Order: sequence, then C-alpha cells, then structure tokens
Amino acid sequence: MAKSLPSISCVFGTDSINEEDVEPKFKYQRLANDLKNMLNADVISCSAVHLKFLIFGTFRGRVYIFDHQGNSVYSNLSISERHTHQVAVNNINVDHKGEYVATCSDDGKVNITGLFSCENNHSLNFGKCIKVVSMDPESKAHIKRFVVGDDKLILYERNLLKKLKPCELCSVEGSVLSICWHGNFIAWASHIGVRVYDLNERCSLGLIKWEVPSQERLENFRCHLRWSNNNTLLIGWVDTIRVCVIRKRNSIEASTGNLPVNIVDPISTFQTTFYVCGLAPLSEKQLVVLGYRKEKCSSFKALRPVLCVIEYKMNNSEEICTDSLTLRGFEEYTVNDYSLGGLIEEKRFFIVAPKDIVVASLIETDDRIEWLVKHSKFEEAMELIAANGSNVTVLSVAKLYINHLLALKKYDDAAKLCLRMLGNDKVLWEEEVFKFVKCQQLRSVSAYLPTSNECKLDPHVYEMVLYEFLKFDVFGFLNIIKEWPSHLYDGLAVINAIHDNFRKQHANQLLESLALLYSYQGDFESALRMYLKLQNKDVFQLIRRYELYDVISKLIIPLIQLDRKCSFEILLDKNKIKTEIVVNQLEHNQEYLYWYLDSLLKKDPNNGFQKKLVFLYANFDRKKLLPFLVRSKDYDIQEALVICKQENFYPEMVYLLGRMGGVEAAEALNIIIHSIRDIEMAIEFCKEHDDNDLWNALINEFSKHPEIVTKVLDGIVDYVNPAVVVEKIKMGQNIPNLRPSLIKMLWHYNIHFEVLSSAQQIQLNDYFEIHSEIVTKQRRGHHVSYEQLCSMCQRPVLMIGTHYNCIIRLECGHVYHKPCTQGKLQKNCTECYLWNLAVEKYV
Repeated sequence: MAKSLPSISCVFGTDSINEEDVEPKFKYQRLANDLKNMLNADVISCSAVHLKFLIFGTFRGRVYIFDHQGNSVYSNLSISERHTHQVAVNNINVDHKGEYVATCSDDGKVNITGLFSCENNHSLNFGKCIKVVSMDPESKAHIKRFVVGDDKLILYERNLLKKLKPCELCSVEGSVLSICWHGNFIAWASHIGVRVYDLNERCSLGLIKWEVPSQERLENFRCHLRWSNNNTLLIGWVDTIRVCVIRKRNSIEASTGNLPVNIVDPISTFQTTFYVCGLAPLSEKQLVVLGYRKEKCSSFKALRPVLCVIEYKMNNSEEICTDSLTLRGFEEYTVNDYSLGGLIEEKRFFIVAPKDIVVASLIETDDRIEWLVKHSKFEEAMELIAANGSNVTVLSVAKLYINHLLALKKYDDAAKLCLRMLGNDKVLWEEEVFKFVKCQQLRSVSAYLPTSNECKLDPHVYEMVLYEFLKFDVFGFLNIIKEWPSHLYDGLAVINAIHDNFRKQHANQLLESLALLYSYQGDFESALRMYLKLQNKDVFQLIRRYELYDVISKLIIPLIQLDRKCSFEILLDKNKIKTEIVVNQLEHNQEYLYWYLDSLLKKDPNNGFQKKLVFLYANFDRKKLLPFLVRSKDYDIQEALVICKQENFYPEMVYLLGRMGGVEAAEALNIIIHSIRDIEMAIEFCKEHDDNDLWNALINEFSKHPEIVTKVLDGIVDYVNPAVVVEKIKMGQNIPNLRPSLIKMLWHYNIHFEVLSSAQQIQLNDYFEIHSEIVTKQRRGHHVSYEQLCSMCQRPVLMIGTHYNCIIRLECGHVYHKPCTQGKLQKNCTECYLWNLAVEKYV
C-alpha cells in the first residue's frame, strides 16, 4: 500500500486511494552537492555504503568517494588514474574499518586500494571479466584477505613473504554472480543457486537451489545477499526472498555421515509482487526491500520502483507499507540498474539509480506526530510523545483530542481524557469544562472533576454541574450530592434551587437531597425530619456521623419501625444512649421491649433488666424461656414460677421447683408424673436430685401401674436397691417384660460385684508386692565410708583395731557406733528427733 509526504512529493508518489489510512514509514532526501556534478558527467554502475562514506563505480570505470551528504572526500582514489578501470566497474567492496576498497571490472582487473595508504595496494589482471570481489570484513592490519569470483571462488591472502597466495575454495556452476562475506562465512551465488562456504572447516555448507523464472535466465537477475547478524543470511533474487540461519547440526543430523558441523537452514521463504533490487534488515522480523515492478505502463516503459517494508513469518509475509519512488530516468531503467545500501544502525537506506541517489530515513517523531494528529490518531500521537519526547507537548495533542471527541459527541470519552491528561491543574480544568457547558454535557464530566484540596475548582463550576443535573437528571443530582464534599459549592444556593425547581414526580429524590444538604449545613433537625418523612434509612447514617443520640431519645419507636436492625445497632451501645432511657420509651410497646431486651441479653448477659424477660419470653417466644431460666440467675424465682403457673408451662415449672428444692421438688416430680406424664423425665429428675424421698415417691407411684414397672427397674440401677421395687410388686401381678428387666438388673449387679471383687484383689496383690519389696530393700547392705561420723560421739564410724567397728545404720541415713547407743537410742533416730524439735520451735 503506497502513501506520500507532501514535502517530498518530488521523490516519490502514491498509487493507492487508501494512502491516508497508513502512517508513512520513511522520509526521503535526494543527494546533491558534489555528487550532482558526477552524475551529470557519468552514470553509476555500482556502489558501496560505509558508516563513514559512500563509494560509487561508474560506467566509465572511475571510482568516486563522497560523504553522506554528497560532498566529495579526498582520498587516494581522487589522485591516481591507476585506480580506475578501462570499462564499467562491476562491483565495489569496502573493509569494515573503511581503509581499503576492492573493485573489479570487465577489463579483467581487480584493484585493492588503500584510501589513505598505499602500503597494501594490489592490482591483479585476470584477463577475463570479473563480476564480484569481496574483502575480509574482519582482516587485521597489514593482513588483507579478499575473495574473487569468476568460474571459481578464489581466496587471496598474503604469505610469509608478503606475496598474495591464491587458494581455490570451491568450483562454480557457471560463474560467481554475487558474494557477501561475514565472519567465517562467505555466501555466494552461481547460475543455479546460493552456497555458503565455511572458512573454518574449508567446505561448502550446501546448495540453496533457486527456482528459474519462466522465459528468463537466472543469471540475468542480480542476486542480493545481506548478513543481518552473525548467523542470519538474507537472500533476494528475482521475485523471491529467503531468510536462512546458520546453525550447528544436532546429534541426529551429525550421526548420519561425515557432514560439516554447521548447516544452512531456511526459516522463511516468500514471493514478492515485484523483482528484488536490494534488501536490508529493519528490525528482528522486518525487512526493507527495493523493488522493480513487473508491470509496464501504457507506453511499455518501466514504472516507478518501490521501497517496501515487509514483515516475514514462516513461509509468508505481510507488506507493512510501500512507497513508490520517482527517481530520475526511472522509465528507462532495468531491474539490475538499481541497488540498495544501508546504514543499519542509523536506519538509513540509500536507493541508488544510474542517475539519481535518494536517502530513505525512518520518519522522525515530530513528523509522525503531525501525521497522526492530522489523521485523528491522537492516542498513538500521545503514546509516541511519551515514549520518545517531542517539540510537541502531550497536553497540546490532548486538547485537540478533547475537541475531536466532543465534535463526535463522545462526551464520556472526552471526560475520561480530561481526567487522564489534566491532572491537578485548576486552570486547565476550568478551561476544558467550559467546552462541555456549550454542549450541555457537564453531566458527562461530573464523575471526573477534581474534588480534592490539591485541585479545587471555582464553586461556580460545581454549581453549574449541579444545576444541569437538577434540570435533566434528578437521580444523578442526588448521587452527586452524596458523592461530592459539601465545601465545593454553596449549599444554601443549591437548597434554594431545589425549592425553585421542586417537582412532585421526583419528590422522594428531592427530599432526600434536601435532607443531605440540611445535614451538610448543620441543620440536623430539618434533616431528620426529611428522612423520617421519607422513611429513609440513611437517617441512621446521619445519626452516627453527627452523633445525634440526644436528639433521638424521643424518636426510638419510629426509628425501630423504620429499621429494627439499624436501630438496635445504636440503641444497644450504652456509650451512645442509656439503656434506662430505651427501656422507659419502650414500656408502651411490649413487643419492641422484648426485641430490645432479647438483643441486649446477647450483648450484655449481666444487664439489670432480666427480670422483665421472664414475662416477655412467656408472651412472645416461649421456646427461649426455659434456656433463659437455666442460664440466668438474675430473676425472681417466685415471680417466674407464678408466670409459668399462669401459663401452665410445666417444663419451666419443673425446673423452677427443682431449683427451689425440698417440698417444691416433690411438687415438681408430681407435675412430671401427672401433668407431663413422662416416666423417663421423672427418672432423670430423681437421678439429678438423688433424694430418697423422691425415689420412694416415684416407686410408690409407678408400682400401681404394672406396665411401667420395668422402666423404673431399668432406670434405678446404681441409685436405688432394686429389691425395694421388687418388694412393691404384688403376688400374681402381671407385669409385661418383667423377666428381661430382672435378668438385666441381675446381670448388672453381677458385673458390679465382679468389678468390686477384682479391685479388692488387685489392691491386696499390690499391697503384698510392695511390702515384700520394702522388706527386701531394708535387708540389703548399705555403703559406709571412713568419712562418715557417728551421730552420737562425732568420731569416724570406722576405726581400725577398736570395738567401735560394730555400727548401726538407720533408715534415715544416720550411722551410730553400737556401743554409743547402749541405753540411749530407742526406736527413733536421736539426730532426727533433735532436728524436728528445733523446727517445731522455730515454727
């Protein structure tokens, strides 16, 4: 797809009506100055681009050197006729340092010329046409190597005698058409395809065959080779481009035979719509390609060449942009008359034609911004400025973008852009907001207006927004009143505006707005009046925010009617309102009082109003009464019993009478037996109190009822002697299931007896075992040393040659001479006895 830049329309044109939609990639400049004189006198046949200069070979066999602006550069090429050829120069190559130039021609000569030194100059005459020559790009000083291609690929390098020594690297199918040398790899093209020669292994890495065009010869097209990095080769030939990578063979490939270590691996091959005149890398996956169109114009002359940016993939490509170039004399040129050189690091490309040279440079940031703004691509323009900087500010583009969005009626997008770009600049905000006033779209920007202290606009701005909402969107008006801080605008003025524009169909929203505004002004009584009139639950938020707890003491019932949960969150907080005040207000509504005291009990189990809960639970929620009676002790049992008797709450009566004990416990058992009629409950009640009178009453009562005697027998185990129950059974009385109950009772008794017997036997066994161990231990000998003293005479217990060696050792550990204890030592140790007396005296 083609496009144009007006300022350089003389250099290239466009062919597509959609060119306005595609951003230009390059800007173009035609080289002139001294170069113009050379072009007027001669015709360029070949060229080479170096980081320092440009070199051109002409049809007259001369070689010229210029700087990148087209100014002539003084060098050895300028002063010596010896460095020229007799006929057109076929190929020029420069070493990496820019010190030497290699040229060849159909006159059979190959010249190696030092631009500023003649020390290593060479001139070889092959006596036949030489199409290509290439110098070693990494040659060290004074060791210059170069490759010449004709029907062989020959490497020339200096030997020890500083003479050139030729070395044939490879035979050629036809002749060498093109050479490109990088590092240890030399890529070259012949009549059937492209090969890569590895100088380290001294072998070819294989042939990349090229498809021969129909009705054409492959050698009639110049093959364009370019290394994009150390191991990536770009090939453009006829209308096909191939990207190849030099890689090492994997273990499987290497095991198949005696093959080179490296292999040439094509990773992308694709065709173009034109013939390739040159190519160069632009980025990792993009190429710059100079093309010659296959079509002809109506007069059968050539069309303008194109410069195309292509993004390549596996086996296809995509044209990113295409520029048609208007070069001098393009109608008369053929595909081989053009060439493309490039300074890859600077992203500059030189388009060379026989009579014209144009430099294509990536378009600069300011030019891109101008184009993007002109084509309404504001987001891309702002991103470009942020990333690369520019003389154009992001803010100036943003203002244009806002105007554009407003014109398209994209008001919300324009408002979001204001938030993003205007920051906390008050002046900018007020300037842009008035653009929305003209469109009556202040509502769109309202959500994004700054409301912080760092950037507070004039109150008139916020009031204009509120008036527009009041007029067109009452619901939005209410939301803004809720969201915005009240200090942004004049609240009294807004209140007056509501009264002036009050509409009954929106009464609820307007009344709520008034309630908020009154609260912002500190008129809380008016605000509460509005909320209660509306039955609006925001009244609770108002109470909390402004701590209006004294105001609500007479409004407790209406607040509970509005929302019981929210009301209790306030009423249950003793720090906000006293419990006595709430209870006093709720005395006239017992159900509300029940709700309140029930909730208070959960929060404060020790509150002083639990007496009221007995009556309230009895009237409003009986299932909570018994758990409350069990859990709480802060009520009058007699009053509670009276209430339960009035309501015939038998389980509650049983519990209360049981707590009272004595005669009341018997009454409780009587209620269980005669009113509740639950034998299991009666048995459990007796177990709980474990009173013989209660058990006798239970046994006497149920012995009259044969059908439940067995239940009593089963329940009294471990509490009452079963014989007492059995004695109550009358002779001949028919008792269902008596036999299983008696068996179970006897079985339980036997188990109990066995347990007691076993425990007694274990105790006896342990006693005798321990007694035996003690006796054995006491009969053992004890160690007595010479250092120990008799506790009686304080002399060593062991003395050689005396009768004192007969000693007595007591269990406490003290040792005595036996003679010393005659008539003095009784059952207890004298030393221990004296010690105990001293301790008792001290205590």
